[in-house]
Parts: sequence; C-alpha cells; structure tokens
Amino acid sequence: MDINDLITLWNQASCKIIDIRRVTAKPGESLLSYKAPSSLFLMSVRGNATAEVDQQIHRVQRFTVIHAGKGTVLSIAAGSEGLDYYSVYYKTDRNSPLPSGLAGRSGQANPVDHTYSITPEHPVALHQIISEMYKEWRRQKPLVHLRVRTLLYQFVYELLHQLQAHAASPARRDLAAQVAAIIQEHYAQAITLESLAENVNYSIPHLSSYFKTRTGLSPIDYLIKVRIDKVAVLLLETDATLKEIAAGVGYQDPSYLGRLFKRYKDVSPIRYRELHAGKKKPEDCPVITMESSIVPPESFNYTNIIDNDYQLDRIDEGDLFMFKHLRPTLASVLLLSFILLLSACGTNGAKEQPQTKSVTTVNGEVEVPLHPQRIVAGEYLGSLIAVGITPIGTSDHHIKNPYFQEYLKDVENIGEGNGNVEKILALEPDLIIMDDMYPELNEQMSKIAPTVVIPYASLKTVHEEVSYFGDLLGRDKEAKSWLDDYDTRIASAKDKVLQVIPADSTFSVIESSDNSLMAVGTSFGKGGQPIYNGFGFKPPAEIAAEMADPGWASFSAEVLPKYAGDYIILTSDSETLNGLRADPIWGALPAVKNNHVFLWTSDRSGYWDPIAILSQTEELAAWLTSL
Repeated sequence: MDINDLITLWNQASCKIIDIRRVTAKPGESLLSYKAPSSLFLMSVRGNATAEVDQQIHRVQRFTVIHAGKGTVLSIAAGSEGLDYYSVYYKTDRNSPLPSGLAGRSGQANPVDHTYSITPEHPVALHQIISEMYKEWRRQKPLVHLRVRTLLYQFVYELLHQLQAHAASPARRDLAAQVAAIIQEHYAQAITLESLAENVNYSIPHLSSYFKTRTGLSPIDYLIKVRIDKVAVLLLETDATLKEIAAGVGYQDPSYLGRLFKRYKDVSPIRYRELHAGKKKPEDCPVITMESSIVPPESFNYTNIIDNDYQLDRIDEGDLFMFKHLRPTLASVLLLSFILLLSACGTNGAKEQPQTKSVTTVNGEVEVPLHPQRIVAGEYLGSLIAVGITPIGTSDHHIKNPYFQEYLKDVENIGEGNGNVEKILALEPDLIIMDDMYPELNEQMSKIAPTVVIPYASLKTVHEEVSYFGDLLGRDKEAKSWLDDYDTRIASAKDKVLQVIPADSTFSVIESSDNSLMAVGTSFGKGGQPIYNGFGFKPPAEIAAEMADPGWASFSAEVLPKYAGDYIILTSDSETLNGLRADPIWGALPAVKNNHVFLWTSDRSGYWDPIAILSQTEELAAWLTSL
C-alpha cells in the first residue's frame, strides 16, 4: 500500500491494545497456521526465520517488522539461530470517513487490514519503543494502558516516518549516531552499556571502542555529558530545585548530581545559576522600538561600569556632549567634502562585495563569513586541514589524533565530545563547524557565532567531504589540489602493493578487545578503508555478504579460521605477534604462520578522516611491500 495512504488512514485511527508478548523460538521451531485474533505488529529482535503471511513468504531477520490484519493466517519457521520477537495485538476504529477516492484505491477501509513486511533502515528507535511497551504492559495497571496506547502511536509514527524518509534518502545511519540518538531521546531513563548493545545488536566491547573513537567519549560518558548539558539548561531557564532537576534527568541523588555537575562545569549548580542569572539570552530581550525616527531614544548604559555614566549627565562640559551646536571650521568642511568625494568614487567605481554567504544546513539557512579567520571545529578537522585551514580550537579527541599532531601546535583544546560552551565562547570564533551528535550544544553554538552542522556520515567519501569544505570555506582550489595529490598517492600505493601481493588474495580486518573479536568492512576504521577501498582487496568469500550488511561481524575465537583471510590487519591493545604465534587457535592460521599479520593499536587504527586514511594507506602499503 502507498505510504501516503497509510499515513492518512493512521491519522484517523483510534486504537486499543489487546495484548503484547515477547516470544523466543528455538532453532528449527515452527508456529504453523496461526490465525491472528486481531491486528498485530510483529518485530523480530534477534535471529532469523521464514514467515508465511496469507500465503506470502517473508524473510525475517533481525528487526524485521511484519504487520497483519485480523484473521490473517501466519506460519513462522525459526532459522538456525532461533528467533526472538515482540508481537503487539490491537484493534482500531476510524474516527471519520475516508477521504474521497482513498477506499477506492486501496480496496480496504482500515489500516489494520493491510499486510506488509519491512526491515527498517534505523531500527533502534522502533526497538526502544516496542520493548518499553512490553515492559509497561506487564505491569497491568490502569494508567499503563494509556501509556502503552501512546507508545503504539509513537511506534507507528516512527515506522511511517522512516519509510517516508527512506524513500527520499536510503542512506544507512552511522552506528555511533544511532547510539547517540537513543541517549538523546532517553537520557532520563536507566541506560546501561548492556541495554545500548542490545538495542543495536552489537557487542559491548566493540560498541564502546567504536563510539569512543568516533566521539572521544565512552557511551556512558556521553550520557553523563548529555545529562549535564540538560541540567545547565534547566538551571538557567527554570526555577526548579536541584532535587527536581535530578529526577528529571535520571539521577535519584541530588547531592551526587551536584558533585558531578561541579566536575564538568567547575562550579556548583547554585553558583552556575548565580553566575548566569544576569545574562539574558537574545530571545529574552525584545527589540527596543524607537518612538521617533529622528529623535534618539533615552540614554542607556552601554557598559556595566557605573563610572562611565557621568558622561551623559555633565552637559556643561561642552566637548563631551556630542550634540552641542558648534560652528564648523573650514578645515572640517573640506575634510567632510573629501570623504564624500572618496565615497562617491568608490561607489561608482566598483560595487561593494558581500562579506557573507548563505549556506543550507540541517538547521536551515546560515549566513557564514566568506573568509572566516577564527574557526572552531568540533568535528571534520581532517577536511579542514586538507584545504589548508588551521582552526583556533578543536575537541579533545582530535587533539589526540596522531595523524594531526604536526597541524595542531597552536590549536586550543575546547574539551571532550564536541567541546565546552565556555571554552568556545572565550575563543570568540567567527565560524563554528559541528556534527549532529550534540543538539543542545549546537543550539548554544548558534548564539555565539554562525554554526554549520553537518550530520555525521552524511558526506560519504573523502572526495565528497573535502570538496564540501573547500566550497564552504572558499578554498575550492586548495581542495582540488589536495584531492589530486590524494588520488595520486593512493594510486601509487595501490600499484606498489599489487606488484607484490596477488590481487585475489583475501584480507581480514579484525579488532580484538576484551576476549571479543569483530571483523569490519569499509565503514568502521581499523584499516578497512585502505584495504578494501584503496587496494581493492576482498574478505573471505563465505563472509563477504555478512561484511556488506551490516558491515561488521562479531564472532568467537572458535570460528576464527572462517573469518581469517590470507592477510590479517589486527587492531589490539593487548596482543603481540609472539603471543599470537603461541596461541593454539591464532597460531594455526596460515596468515600467522606466514607472518602476514599487521598488528597496531586502536589509537592509530581507529581514525578514518581524510588525513588518517591517506597516512594509513601508505603505512599498510609499506608493510605489504616489505614482506
């Protein structure tokens, strides 16, 4: 059914929840010819299966959503991994007749009559809602029914919103952005690493490693930062007590929150409120309307230093009073005439060039300087360096990037995450560049200086990213020159590698962390971009599909041989080559026996900005050509 028809139908639907269940099916277990007693949503969360819905076959994998109407016959056969899923049974009544022609097009008069199967691009938000529905439903209290019905509408909204957005832009959302979105939406709830890992179907060690490389913070530190930012806003915008604020952001103990706040903001919550109490935000200060266009308004203090006020009162000191009528001298008349003549010549000779330009961002149109001099970059520092820009400030995890060290000698550290408001304000930037990981921070940044927000992973390639910033900063020539050099050096590295390494050799890019292993593709750092994109090598054939979607594979040491290619690029902060050779599983791999393992630590492999990718490509090429 057309997505717009579904939206129209759901806008007129009134729902009642009948039941919510969580079901676990063992591998090979089947549910045959089950007749649905009401309309239902089924959402898988783990495993795989084959489902037959009214004689239509649907492949079920993690986070597949199936909708079926009352009386629909379902058969589900769990696959080799078994199947975990939620099912939500509900019935609905429409509040008003269908718009003219809709029933004729669909042939049905109710959204619950339609059967469809979807695997959403961004399933985390849907899983969060449906798991919350299940938890609430189990409590079986009168007010819970209202809460669950509200959550059902949220679930349907999110599902339809994703379907609509996917039709316009099918890009997959970055893993770190998914985790950040969960935290931003549910920061007031109990969030653990375990719950985050379950939501994104990702192992805890690798989730933590990837997220920290991406943001400079662990997921829990990111949660704390989000909460502290919310506390700061509540302190300034409300008269809420610390106890009330603590409860609103997820802390039971206001004293603990007070200590935490002081650690992050360097002052107590009460002192923070006192310090900022007199600082009105722009929206709190309406524009003063002058009663006359030619009479100046009443005087006002242009500083908070009272000693300056005397200048407005002592009009007897004529030289100090700017409106005193004095007879102009001949020299002053000639000077004024000369200035007017120069102005006229300038106007006739050339039209004044604009000093800003309008840039379209996710937050609307932003006027940015044509030639900014004081840029603060919370993110995208690699591309700024590529076009020849050195910012005045950048975030802590960029300061630690080993590939940036030669460029950051005089750059200020603006703090963890994407930076600290107070530190950024002190730098007096004329342009701020951020991603979308910190919405609260970005809103505050826009009041300090023009702020360009580029959603993370929206620029898909090195060429796209560097070209974007070349255009944004008026450095198109520098961007083209850098990209030409990049292409030449990548091609040279590839040519040297293929002269000594057969093109059909298989490569595995693996991260080892806390007794957990993960093979990664082209979107997670660790050397995936140089190996698969730069040199064009492939992973072992039997895991190629798994590496393509979702782009990584978590596995145990027992099945390591399946994931091991002829060559292995291994990220580990604890392993050594001698240790691998002595290990009974690793030591038996041909790659280890042939000394075809490149071992590096996460502080070098975890970056994948344009500067890092180029450096890593040449580093790996040097290793491969030395074998």
